[in-house]
Amino acid sequence: MLQKTTISIVLGVMCFALTLGICVQIRTVKDSNSVVSQNYEENNLRAEVLKYKEKYDNEYKNLEKAEQELENERKNSIQNNEQLKNKEEEIKMGNKMIGMTDVTGPGIIVTLSDSKKDANSVLNPNTLLVHDADVLSVINELKNAGAEAISINNQRLVTTSSISCGGNIIDINGEKIGAPFEIKAIGLPEQLSALSRQGGYLEILKDASVGVELKKSNNITIPKYTGIISYQYAQNVK
Repeated sequence: MLQKTTISIVLGVMCFALTLGICVQIRTVKDSNSVVSQNYEENNLRAEVLKYKEKYDNEYKNLEKAEQELENERKNSIQNNEQLKNKEEEIKMGNKMIGMTDVTGPGIIVTLSDSKKDANSVLNPNTLLVHDADVLSVINELKNAGAEAISINNQRLVTTSSISCGGNIIDINGEKIGAPFEIKAIGLPEQLSALSRQGGYLEILKDASVGVELKKSNNITIPKYTGIISYQYAQNVK
């Protein structure tokens, strides 16, 4: 009788251990499948993004090629026509003014970066970050100082450009851009560099421990605006 009881206990323990092992195995397989499924979805999404990016890059290259061919045709068509040459120069000047051509010239480069100060050392950690309002204030001062062309992280600013906050990044021309923000401006360097004057907005940012760097340059290149400028409501006066 005692032997049967002992055997029953041993068998019971073995069954319990076996059941526990099966449960652990099922849970492990389930978790593993979940991770595999998640990784599979992420890889598919990443592949889709790369595919669309490659498609966009190819289309943009085709557009640049078509624009170059069009430019060559324009040059050939106006070679012996002084009136057309003048019109061509007017078009180029107009495109330059609205930001549709690459431009180069003297100016300044302002770099704004989040503070390296410990966030726990201040009452409001947001004061250590560069916000859209900070970028806008610097842009406005550059315009007031006579900047003829401005870009932020190589995004050309035009009349329809928007600068808005999107969490820890800034949305410029529909592109998500994070700090540091490199602001290039073409104009008279001595006049533009007045941004660093006492009481100016750059000094305010420095006082808040935000990273600020300003340097002059005689050779700044600002790329053209690659979006589409569309006017739906403004019409020419007849």
